[in-house]
Amino acid sequence: MSTVDPSARRFPDGFLFGAATAAYQIEGAAFEDGRTASIWDAFARVPGAVHDGDTGDVACDHYHRYADDVKLMGELGLQAYRFSTSWARVRPDGGAVNPAGLSFYDRLVDELLDGGIVPWLTLYHWDLPQALEEKGGWTSRDTAERFVEYALSVHDALGDRVQHWTTLNEPWCSSFLSYTAGVHAPGRLGIEDGMLAAHHLLLAHGRTIRALRERDPQLDLGITLNLTVADPADARDPADVDAARRIDGQFNRWFLDPVLRGAYPADVVSDIREVDPVAVRRWAAAIHEGDLDTIAAPLDCLGINYYHGELLSGTPQPGSEGTPHDGGGEGENARRTRSPFPAADDVHWVERGLPRTGMDWEVQPEGLTRLLRRIGTEYAPGLPLYVTENGAAYDDVLEGARVDPATGHSTGGAVHDSERAMFLREHIAATYDAIDEGVDVRGYFAWSLLDNYEWSFGYSKRFGIVRVDYDTQARIVKDSGREYARIIAARAV
Repeated sequence: MSTVDPSARRFPDGFLFGAATAAYQIEGAAFEDGRTASIWDAFARVPGAVHDGDTGDVACDHYHRYADDVKLMGELGLQAYRFSTSWARVRPDGGAVNPAGLSFYDRLVDELLDGGIVPWLTLYHWDLPQALEEKGGWTSRDTAERFVEYALSVHDALGDRVQHWTTLNEPWCSSFLSYTAGVHAPGRLGIEDGMLAAHHLLLAHGRTIRALRERDPQLDLGITLNLTVADPADARDPADVDAARRIDGQFNRWFLDPVLRGAYPADVVSDIREVDPVAVRRWAAAIHEGDLDTIAAPLDCLGINYYHGELLSGTPQPGSEGTPHDGGGEGENARRTRSPFPAADDVHWVERGLPRTGMDWEVQPEGLTRLLRRIGTEYAPGLPLYVTENGAAYDDVLEGARVDPATGHSTGGAVHDSERAMFLREHIAATYDAIDEGVDVRGYFAWSLLDNYEWSFGYSKRFGIVRVDYDTQARIVKDSGREYARIIAARAV
């Protein structure tokens, strides 16, 4: 029976309900039809980098099964599908356009439109061609130029049918988590590298916004940032307040401020300078005249990814823990990593007794309401907001499956993931609460449509509202997927 009361919280007409995925996490076909290695193909083969040495070579085989997956989206009632194009497939090695690679996205977009589903395209979800990484990657200014070329190639093929374009997904992850912490590809360890990568990613974003705007002023253009709510453990303790300021600055404001205000946060620059003055000097030298104006190119919308908040202290205390942003580098994944926060060695994460997901992340739906309110009032009044990712991993159990004696593979079964269903309900309700307060939120995308390759955690974590059997590629809609379908049908939570 549905838990949705249509009279409770009804979403405005035009509000979009969708689901999100990313190319490397689901497509597979890693070296088919001209695609060459991305940094994740290379990183996955580094001993200890990814849980169990998992790769995205096959993943969910979406490259071959996209038509069935789109049909499944229709059965769930999804109104929009957020996907990313693979740079390594479209312009292999960062070179010439690969028609076969673009053809896949051409077919996918047509399939979506035929099914009445809005295609929501993300140009970069972390799969930089490995050949460009070997030329400097995102620490090189030239990579921003190559990104614009790639973006325009995608627009050449899909611009007549795709209205919604996102430049980057979560640049904090593809800079500081990847170039400073070494947790994500390419696995570099350095404050300077992370700062340079962040700047060149944002420069690529701004230049692409301008180039696409020149091509077609009617396009809906934006960027997606992963953001958090950073709270002091004791609002009366200056050390705790400063700890919250540092994480808010290095996680949120480092990207919000240049994109929406045209400047990097001076307090965070000062914090990092105290730790590594050489890195800050070299980063500052890499910022050319006009860069910040380019980065702050006007947007049509802002995507916000939210998974959990943070309770922070400036002093160790019972219940303190390490950063929840470290990734999967533990146990058998014992390669060296470091904190993704350049200037937060004296910051401690505090346990507050909230439920936790399979990622060991706290479940804090009210944080999403506060985050949307903050962005809608402090940073982007009048700018439409979308929750472009929100979801949870849990240790799902497949029940009632039968084993085929001929193959040894399981068939059928169900996943009764009540925790994920509740997570979605509570966060969709939190989104509604922000709308009810007057924040202009126009859509919600569940992460993720499918269980998939969860980066450095490999296939050990499942975020999907649809279960994927990686041996057979069978799809099974979980209870959370059915609950999401009911919410969409009722347009209420």
